[in-house]
Amino acid sequence: MKIAVLDSSTLGDDLDLSTLYEVGDEVVIYYSTSAEQIPQHLEGCDAAVINKVRLREDTLSRCPSLKLICVAATGYDNVDIDYCRKRGIAVCNVVGYSTDSVAQLTAAMVLHLAEHLPEYTGAVRSGDYTRGGVANILVPVVHELAGKTWGIAGYGNIGRKVGIIAKALGCKVIVYKREPVDDAECVTIEELCSRSDIISVHLPLNEGTRGVFSREMVSLMRRECIFVNVARGAVTDEEALASALEEGRISGLGVDVYSQEPFPETHPFYRIKDRENVCLTPHMAWGSYEARKRCLADIVENIRSFREGGTRSRIV
Repeated sequence: MKIAVLDSSTLGDDLDLSTLYEVGDEVVIYYSTSAEQIPQHLEGCDAAVINKVRLREDTLSRCPSLKLICVAATGYDNVDIDYCRKRGIAVCNVVGYSTDSVAQLTAAMVLHLAEHLPEYTGAVRSGDYTRGGVANILVPVVHELAGKTWGIAGYGNIGRKVGIIAKALGCKVIVYKREPVDDAECVTIEELCSRSDIISVHLPLNEGTRGVFSREMVSLMRRECIFVNVARGAVTDEEALASALEEGRISGLGVDVYSQEPFPETHPFYRIKDRENVCLTPHMAWGSYEARKRCLADIVENIRSFREGGTRSRIV
């Protein structure tokens, strides 16, 4: 079996990809692959390992040897699943590998914004604290999270882990989930937006979730709301969020994912990126070293299963 890794740059230079030789007779590794290069890079390959590369019908149709696509992620919206099903190309994802990593960043963003850490650390770094002659600086005002309502959109592995963290901080947890569950208070998206002091988003991107946090939903949010999205950029109206932040209609914004990655200078978040009540990160929530090692190990097992006729982690 010949395996091609199409975008190793997104997996980190510190990850040892040699374990793929356990299941591949030949392994070729590309640092990055443009849409135009996909047919060339997959020429003669049986399996493709991708993270952010988009594999659509127009390129897959020019890769006749391809039998398996392994997505180094849980979400697989960058793969044309209908075409793969029609062509008989197997697709596997990786589930659960990044739960702790993403939940950790979610909590870090909320605490960063709630504690106003940029302002307070800035006061020390600038020398204002030293020159001020007063033992404390207490502006901007910090409020405890205990007793606040934390709304969680999406209650899979990551959402549930964030719920545990939120409860440990003393928050009341409410949940927006398509299929209600018995172990959480489930509410509508409208109620989640209007009741929550904190909202964190952990939804997959599909036709049912695209744009679910619309301008209308953003308008329902409380002025003190901290909004954090670590799921997919396209589940939100990014312009509406940026405007709400600028106009003081929400108090803080933390985002790790964007409808365009990396986002260009014309993106609405570019104009708010330097604000102290904004925490933007470069799609790194999933990528702790431990999570990436688990992800690679799962990919190896998915390929091994495929070679042996199994269906481990198969989407199609």
